[in-house]
Amino acid sequence: MFGTFDPGLVLIGNVVLAVVLLSLGFRVADGSVAVGILIGALLYTRQFFAPAQELAMFYNSYQSAAAALEKISGVLEEKPSVPDPTRPIDLRRAQGGVRFDADEFAYKSDRVVLPEFTLDIPAGQTIALVGSTGAGKSTLAKLISRFYDPSKGAVSLDGVDLRKLHPKDLRRAIVMVAQEAYLFSGTVADNIALGKPDATRDEIVRAAKAVGADTFNESLPNGYDTDVNKRGGRVSAGQRQLLSFARAFIADPVVLILDEATASLDIPSERLVQEGLQSLLSDRTAVIIAHRFSTVAIAGRVLIMEHGRIVEDGTPPRDPIAGTGRFAQLHAAWRDSLV
Repeated sequence: MFGTFDPGLVLIGNVVLAVVLLSLGFRVADGSVAVGILIGALLYTRQFFAPAQELAMFYNSYQSAAAALEKISGVLEEKPSVPDPTRPIDLRRAQGGVRFDADEFAYKSDRVVLPEFTLDIPAGQTIALVGSTGAGKSTLAKLISRFYDPSKGAVSLDGVDLRKLHPKDLRRAIVMVAQEAYLFSGTVADNIALGKPDATRDEIVRAAKAVGADTFNESLPNGYDTDVNKRGGRVSAGQRQLLSFARAFIADPVVLILDEATASLDIPSERLVQEGLQSLLSDRTAVIIAHRFSTVAIAGRVLIMEHGRIVEDGTPPRDPIAGTGRFAQLHAAWRDSLV
């Protein structure tokens, strides 16, 4: 409507100017009207249509605001799928023990992703979730982070149901690093400090060094004060992933979830991150989802998932090639993909 309304007003204004110019121009030519009167009439005519054009701009802004208000109203009326507890339980000092108690989860469709799932992760244990695509590994991580609630059963942290836990305590205790790292417009230091807004510069640098992000940070034009631009467009995908690691580590959670977090890293960067992970994951519960079996080596417990169920549970074998189980088959397929 604005595309029709605004050009129409401009067209009418120009046509009226042309009519005034022609009608008075002939009278100026025969000497019955002074040139000053012609100029004054043209200026008055031009000023007459200026408010009309402003009205068209206002109408356009009004239509945009009405459309935005409709969208905002729809968002406000939407009921959250993960509601906050009415009487939250505080858990300021969590230990990190996670338990799935006969959980069942299905998305909006009727297809059940996790059927009758039971799992106990002791505090301080590092486990690796391995399995084919669609086995339910990421769904399991999202349930721990409470991005979803189970359809049946409960997921608990130190014996407290996540649905009853205070949201601030939940987000402080559990941190998830996804495969796609999202950086905000701002400096490198600001993006790292997102995990701990009151962090000092020394803490930011220490977190970056812990994951091997200090090398490329110092090579940037302004170091840690370099603006990464919108969505981190100034740095590569691997560098964005390293910054997300530093952001997670500076938050110091008791439960750390890595969902394919090393997928964007090259082999040297991945080895550098693994060196930092071995020391940083020693005092916290960690859940590592990985298709690269080089990442599984730092875990003390490996869970093989198929169709939402755990088919193998144990320590990673020293010689996976010699094995005959599902882990050995997946490792062989991964090794063949590298050739």
